Amino acid sequence: MARGVNKVILVGNLGNDPDVKYTQGGMAITRISLATTSVRKDREGNQQERTEWHRVVFFGKLGEIAGEYLRKGSSVYVEGSLRYDKYTGQDGVEKYSTDIIADEMQMLGSRPGGEGGQERPQRAQGGGYGGGRGGGGRQAPAQREAAPRQEYGDGTRSYGSPSPAMDDFADDDIPF
Repeated sequence: MARGVNKVILVGNLGNDPDVKYTQGGMAITRISLATTSVRKDREGNQQERTEWHRVVFFGKLGEIAGEYLRKGSSVYVEGSLRYDKYTGQDGVEKYSTDIIADEMQMLGSRPGGEGGQERPQRAQGGGYGGGRGGGGRQAPAQREAAPRQEYGDGTRSYGSPSPAMDDFADDDIPF
């Protein structure tokens, strides 16, 4: 049986501070509004900008990281998948929403209060949120160990599954 591909890649800026909430089980759910802007020339040669707004949701450790480090105006790279939902509002009208469920994130640009304005991209990965698996219900991923972090020589930080060579990496080596 052939499988489909549901993959979204966005690079944009946050329109507001992240909204972080926690489930009863303690899992973080962080929502952001991400703006992407494209520029093209019209028939007269004038530049036309178009801004699209995207609703992005982070779960678990990735949600905690996004809530802690992202702020309004932050530039961020996000990978994830599209999820469409249909629900009935309080007024009885059917409503629809489209969210990007993020499973990877990289913070772009300098860190707030940063070190001399140097570019310090940071990369994070997290588990997805299983909508549409099995019986079609939503199930949170199984509780995982805290994701180890690694800082590379170029300032990039990686969050998520360790490579085999990273088994002895300790969180105490991270400067934050």
